[in-house]
Amino acid sequence: MDHSSVKFELIHSIVTKEGNLQNVKELCEIAGVSRSGYYNWVASADKREQKEAQDRADFDLILQAYNFRGYDKGIRGIYMRLLHMAPPVVMNLKKIQRLMHKYNLFCPIRKANPYRRMAKAMRTDCVFENILNREFKEHGPRKVLLTDITYIPYCGIFCYLSVIIDAFTKQVLAYVLSESLELDFVLETVNILISKHGVSLDVDALIHSDQGCHYTSKKFRQIVKDSELRQSMSRRGCCWDNAPQESFFGHMKDEIGAKISTAESFSEVKSIIDDWMDYYNKERYQWELAKLSPDEYYKYLLTGHYPLPISPPAVDSTPKNAD
Repeated sequence: MDHSSVKFELIHSIVTKEGNLQNVKELCEIAGVSRSGYYNWVASADKREQKEAQDRADFDLILQAYNFRGYDKGIRGIYMRLLHMAPPVVMNLKKIQRLMHKYNLFCPIRKANPYRRMAKAMRTDCVFENILNREFKEHGPRKVLLTDITYIPYCGIFCYLSVIIDAFTKQVLAYVLSESLELDFVLETVNILISKHGVSLDVDALIHSDQGCHYTSKKFRQIVKDSELRQSMSRRGCCWDNAPQESFFGHMKDEIGAKISTAESFSEVKSIIDDWMDYYNKERYQWELAKLSPDEYYKYLLTGHYPLPISPPAVDSTPKNAD
């Protein structure tokens, strides 16, 4: 509400008050506003009420999108969730921002991750070249696979999450949560990847990791070789060489950290992780993925069918070095 409207509202409350002795002219002079402006404001009361009712109805949709599946969202996340509603709602970003400000709904702000890696990778001679060289989006779907491990604190202890994502579609292709940091859960992640997605993987697909001891181990190198994947590794101490994977973990912890902090058992943590992974792949829409979820985006690339009621953005899934 602008300053003039606030003054008009105050004037109106005074002149309509029982026993008031001041007239509109005097009050307008005191407030520094015109009488014509005040009378126009009074005459437009019905329009203001209609606008307020429409704003309230639109905000209810925004709130529904914001709270969808219990995960907070930013303005873009709300916009994309609205597009996925049945029926779809097309609402521009400025309007969403205006209504959120009007009704005091604030977007979550990503905090810097307070946790550093708790264990340094063991030095080894079995380090692979950084073949990927940060070309995360240049080669199309199922050609660049990123993997890493993150530590999840709960109840004063830790569990460990191994994840493999498609760098192009951002899909989580495989993940395993473990109570132990032993090698087996990382190997199991690769086995799940091959079991679920082996047919769709490109023959020259890269699996890219840091130089951690799990990825330089003989067993990991063998399972990658047996799966006919090529291995690539980040330069030592350079998190930017695997930036999308690091970003994935950061967003995940921002969105489920509060839930995990109240978990009292490993099974509770696993349930939270399972639910978020399902939400992430199917219904966590990403602006850079044509406003689709990772699963929707991959399907869009395969079929060419864009599921939203807006014009699809141009998408080029052809490798840059293709003929």
